[in-house]
Amino acid sequence: MKNRARKQRTAGFSLAEMMVVVVILGLLATLVVPNVLDKLSKAQTKKAEVEIGTIAKALDNYAIENGGRYPETLEALVTPDENGYTILDRRKVPVDPWGNEYGYEMPRGTEVRPNVYSYGKDGAPGGEGLDSDLSSLAMADS
Repeated sequence: MKNRARKQRTAGFSLAEMMVVVVILGLLATLVVPNVLDKLSKAQTKKAEVEIGTIAKALDNYAIENGGRYPETLEALVTPDENGYTILDRRKVPVDPWGNEYGYEMPRGTEVRPNVYSYGKDGAPGGEGLDSDLSSLAMADS
């Protein structure tokens, strides 16, 4: 009799205990996951803003070193000169956090600064929230 009682106590978790654990984990997930996803989305937007600012500064440095002329493409920022120096300290032009290439427009007309931009998560012009466009010119004006 004593062996049987000992085996029953050490047999493991009951179904009811397992269900309680699953319900608690489910409740925690419903509270935590949305907050984590929101923070991740904000971090991606902030990363894009920082990279746009970095690329814009690199373009200004390029113009300073080249008589006020901006490059035709962003590739010029990562192309080594005769000394192996690159304006942007990378091997290739970064892509935005959503995997799209950053856009670039040289200054035109009365505009004195170039525009570096990302179309956001959807990769298309316009949009709201995560899909909204980010631009070096808009960031400089704010």
